[in-house]
Amino acid sequence: MTVLIIGNGGREHAIAVKLHESGKVNKIYSIPENAGIDEIGVSYCIGIDDFKDIRFIIGDLKPDLVIIGPDDPLAKGFADKLRSLGYRVFGPSKKAALIEASKSFAKDLMKKYNIPTAAYEVFDEAATAIAYIKNAKYPLVIKADGLAKGKGVLICNDYQEAYDGIRLIMEERHFGSAGEKIVIEEFLVGHEVSIMAFVDGKTVKTMTSVQDHKRIGDGDTGLNTGGMGTFSPSPYYTEAIDEYCQKHIYQATVTAMKAEGREFKGILFFGLILTAEGPKVLEYNARFGDPETQVVLPRMKSDFLDAINACIDGNLDQIDLEFDDEAAVCVILASEGYPEKYKTGVTIFGTQYFDGKHGYYCFHAGTRNFMDSIVTTGGRVFGITAKGADLNEARERAYEATNKVIFENKYMRNDIGVISTAQYQETKVDNEGKI
Repeated sequence: MTVLIIGNGGREHAIAVKLHESGKVNKIYSIPENAGIDEIGVSYCIGIDDFKDIRFIIGDLKPDLVIIGPDDPLAKGFADKLRSLGYRVFGPSKKAALIEASKSFAKDLMKKYNIPTAAYEVFDEAATAIAYIKNAKYPLVIKADGLAKGKGVLICNDYQEAYDGIRLIMEERHFGSAGEKIVIEEFLVGHEVSIMAFVDGKTVKTMTSVQDHKRIGDGDTGLNTGGMGTFSPSPYYTEAIDEYCQKHIYQATVTAMKAEGREFKGILFFGLILTAEGPKVLEYNARFGDPETQVVLPRMKSDFLDAINACIDGNLDQIDLEFDDEAAVCVILASEGYPEKYKTGVTIFGTQYFDGKHGYYCFHAGTRNFMDSIVTTGGRVFGITAKGADLNEARERAYEATNKVIFENKYMRNDIGVISTAQYQETKVDNEGKI
């Protein structure tokens, strides 16, 4: 079987590794370039912004399956276009991907179908939004409506910060067209947990829980990034909470999307916050998270390809998902200066020490082969993942493994996997799965 993966980040490398492990795939291709995928397949230096580029390469490769990793191609309807050409595709339609591409759509969906989330208001004019925040309760959260590479969320502690945030997003267009509309919502307190699920349009099969670290600095300080590390499972995500979420969030969302004529098939990502009033949805993604995937897939015992095919064919109810009992920690190695200005084209050493065995993984997030070397191409360069009997062992092994990889101006956080000591009121549910 031949598989083409669209996307070249750590998420896509993790997907490629899992496909390679299944033994059912004999050829793996990806676009654009990724030096890690080149070790088990072939990656091509072809852009994915324009569908014409994808159509060009896919005509030559003739893959049996196409997996779309990033949000932007899904939002542009690339899955629909590929299906119209007769290709087997794993990824939601453009109509279904709107659940991530528009935060206002997602919030309105949750409101309509009584899916728990933060109170909110939507604005398409800066002046109206500024008038609203004069009497708002702080802190509050301002979100660019569209796709902003995981960075379009601002937490504002007072009026001035909110005013500056609205101007930054809507007038200065710091996040481009994503800021044409904004969502202003209440600030919720609790532990954040991520759950990714396979969905076939009607059935939901959730994966193991994850927590991530978004900010650039230790102690969750500094600018928001696409993610500086993850760990799995979350110690805060209990069986009782899972039971509640399965009924009131996961299945409710998939059922709501079908009722809206936007049947969802693919990976649905639930960004949750466990508040004292119960679990609530912070965001949806219409694809695998990055770097959440880098700790979830290494723990997956079930056949990855079988789950993908079940989603496409609509028989996910016949699949059982299993994950091992070990913990996993992923530490992002970034280029100093990320998420703002950083140097690329830097030579990397030490990746040869990772062979995918013994519970260690080196997922390439921003690399390419150049002559006889591997060089950096992005802000997030690697996701170093390690497994262990528990979270402490996995964390210790992951940080030990980061010493193997060497490149100029390497940067990482030193507290990935450290459990928060914040005194949040515990989220409780009763035996019937009710708050």
